[in-house]
Amino acid sequence: MALEREKLGEREKLGEREQKSSKDELFHVIHKVPPGDTPYVRAKYAQLIEKDPESAISLFWEAINAGDRVESALKDMAVVMKQIDRAEEAIHILQTYRFLCSKHSQQSLDNVLIDLFKGNLGWAYMQKPNYMMAEAVYKKAQIIDPDANKACNLGLCLMKQGRLNEAISVLQQVQQGRIPGSDEIKAQKRAGDLLTQIRSRQSLPDSIELLGLSIDGDLLNGLEQLVHERGPFRSKRLPVFEEISSFRDQLACN
Repeated sequence: MALEREKLGEREKLGEREQKSSKDELFHVIHKVPPGDTPYVRAKYAQLIEKDPESAISLFWEAINAGDRVESALKDMAVVMKQIDRAEEAIHILQTYRFLCSKHSQQSLDNVLIDLFKGNLGWAYMQKPNYMMAEAVYKKAQIIDPDANKACNLGLCLMKQGRLNEAISVLQQVQQGRIPGSDEIKAQKRAGDLLTQIRSRQSLPDSIELLGLSIDGDLLNGLEQLVHERGPFRSKRLPVFEEISSFRDQLACN
């Protein structure tokens, strides 16, 4: 009798362990977090579950130094850095440490670099300022790898060109969670701030008309552009253009 109770207890424990294992596997599948307790696994947990990019970056570095899934750690860290506007740093890290990865992984690393460079190209055009070219770059980038940060940049480009309704449409997609990365607090705040600026600009002509003046939106946009052009002296060619000029030429050939 005692032996039967002992066997029954062992079966119950085995069943509990199997049930726990099944739940753990389901958790990893749903949240796309690999199983285990390595630096890379902890980094993915910080990135995807805790939504803590700084901790994730630190743990990805730990994984790279420990030789733990180096290729994946480099690419995932670059993605996280891009999301928090550290794209230039991500480019430098990928170019510096890609030698740690195997030959067959270099193509996938190139794809990540291309996406990062396109983001920088859009930023460079924004600083020039050449909003039409920046718009083209961000639209192309959204086709390849859509995310909320690039959507906000696209909305800003449209706003700067006076295409306020188009800008609102893009930014509302972020607020409605229809673009990857829209759930990030930073993306939501930026989209909200830009929408507030746009709505403020939309109400400005009406306020001027109350004073007996008639100035349309296009003239206001032209005045804003003139202010930019007559602002502090800036170089005709930004340093970042020197770095990405060869990449831009490659895009043109393609």
